[in-house]
Amino acid sequence: MIIGGLDIAALLAALIIGAVPILLAALGETVTERSGVLNLGVEGMMVIGAVTGFIAAVHLQNPVLGFIAGAAGGAAFSLIFVLLTQVFLANQVATGLALTLFGLGMSSLAGQGYNGIKPPLTTAVPLGPLRDIPFFGTMLFRHDWVVWFSLIMVGVVWFVLNRTRAGLIIRAVGESHEAAHALGYKVNRIRTLCILFGGAMAGMGGAYISLARVPQWTDNMTNGIGWIALAIVVFASWRPGRVLLGAWLFGGLMVLGPNLQAAGYAIPVEYLSMAPYLITIIVLVIMSSGRGRANSAPASLGQNFHASN
Repeated sequence: MIIGGLDIAALLAALIIGAVPILLAALGETVTERSGVLNLGVEGMMVIGAVTGFIAAVHLQNPVLGFIAGAAGGAAFSLIFVLLTQVFLANQVATGLALTLFGLGMSSLAGQGYNGIKPPLTTAVPLGPLRDIPFFGTMLFRHDWVVWFSLIMVGVVWFVLNRTRAGLIIRAVGESHEAAHALGYKVNRIRTLCILFGGAMAGMGGAYISLARVPQWTDNMTNGIGWIALAIVVFASWRPGRVLLGAWLFGGLMVLGPNLQAAGYAIPVEYLSMAPYLITIIVLVIMSSGRGRANSAPASLGQNFHASN
């Protein structure tokens, strides 16, 4: 289907692919924030996952092991945040910002010598005749396994948070850590596990950029996607289903520009490049203006807890 010079099926397929790293990182941050922790280091964990996954995939010649290494790298990097905020009770906002800056520098150092190297190919899931279905075959059934994994994780995170005892405990800790502690729950331990999950998801999202979406290694290749993921969590009111819609919205904005240029639309590249980030700022301003956020945010978000409190 061609409309205005754009192949709509290919555009929607690119939208889904472009949303994957945002979706993975935003889902991880959703769980982290529902436990009451505000981790602004998502960008740093993503870029660490990108370089870790890329190096592992190149040396092992296995993209799946690269994604696993990216998730492990993001989780390991998030341990710094755990140590500083859950053990030493440092300010969460300042720690997250420092973690992002540290991650960018560390990834740049680790990635020296890997520029221009191609990682092993992440192939599409073989779905046979489904690939040849007009329109839907192109849009839905030619993706790699990480795309399907990200979509499945939306349902998994929603189910865990809303239909399991573990999710109830996470939400209880995020709403009132003192009440949860009084009931006998290990607040810092629960938050640590949530932070590690968020780090693993962000790391895998970063690995998807370097192994599948680009695929190559360049410094600072996450290019602000971690910040967009943070904005989507607020935009989605900490709900996994809305996180998916938000990821598709911002992913669509990121891939729309190149597709419009390829179709011959004379739109300045600067406007197309800044659109996702401009929309991010507008969303954050609207959501923080009073309505929605105050009623949706976990009550203990950003507040450190000490067992002696």
